[in-house]
Amino acid sequence: MELTIHRFLPVTTVEGPGKRFCLWVQGCSIRCEGCGVPWTWSKENGKIVSVIDLFEEIKRSKQDNRIEGITILGGEPFDQAEPLGELAVMVKEIGLTVMVFSGYLYENLKERKEAQNLLNAADLLIDGPFIKDKLDLTRPWVGSSNQRYHFLTKVYKHIENELESIQNKVEIRIGSDGVVSINGMATQHTLSDLFSQNHFKKVKNAPPDF
Repeated sequence: MELTIHRFLPVTTVEGPGKRFCLWVQGCSIRCEGCGVPWTWSKENGKIVSVIDLFEEIKRSKQDNRIEGITILGGEPFDQAEPLGELAVMVKEIGLTVMVFSGYLYENLKERKEAQNLLNAADLLIDGPFIKDKLDLTRPWVGSSNQRYHFLTKVYKHIENELESIQNKVEIRIGSDGVVSINGMATQHTLSDLFSQNHFKKVKNAPPDF
C-alpha cells in the first residue's frame, strides 16, 4: 500500500511523549480556518511513498535514535486510514507506541470501518478540529481548547493528570542548504519573535540539530 506524505522526521522530542519518529501526511478534507499548516491540505503537493519503505525508515530510527514511538499528524491522517492502519500495526509489532492526531471526533471515527486498524493500534489519540476562536496552547501538542486526549491503552495513561505541567516546545533545524525548518507548537507571536532579525542571527549561527 502507498501513502501520500508531506515529510517525516526520524526523531523529534516535541511531537508527543519521549523521542519519536514523526510523520506528516499530505491531504486534508477538514481544512480548519486558521490552520497552522495549510500547505498540507492538497494531496497534489505530497510525495507518494510505500508503507514498507516508511516502515524501514522507522525501524532504522528505532535502532539509531532509540525512539519509543511514532506520531502521525497532517494533513488529516484518517483520510488515509487504511495504509496508516497497516503501518501502525507493523510499528506496534516491533514494540513502538503510536500517537495520532485527527480533526475528526473519536466517536465518529469508531463508526468508520476503514479506521479500525489505526484506532486499535493507537495508544494516544488527539481529536477535534482546530478552532481559531478557541486558541489555547496551555496544554501540550494541541492548538485549541476543544481538542481532546484519548488514552486508548495504558501506555501513556500516567501522563493524563500531568498534562498541564508539560510545556509546548519547538525544534529548529538548519539544513546544509541553509533552509530553516521548525516543528512543534508555538503562537504566531512566539514565531515572529523567534525569527526577528536580532534573534535569527543567533539561530542562523547555531549548529544544525541533526
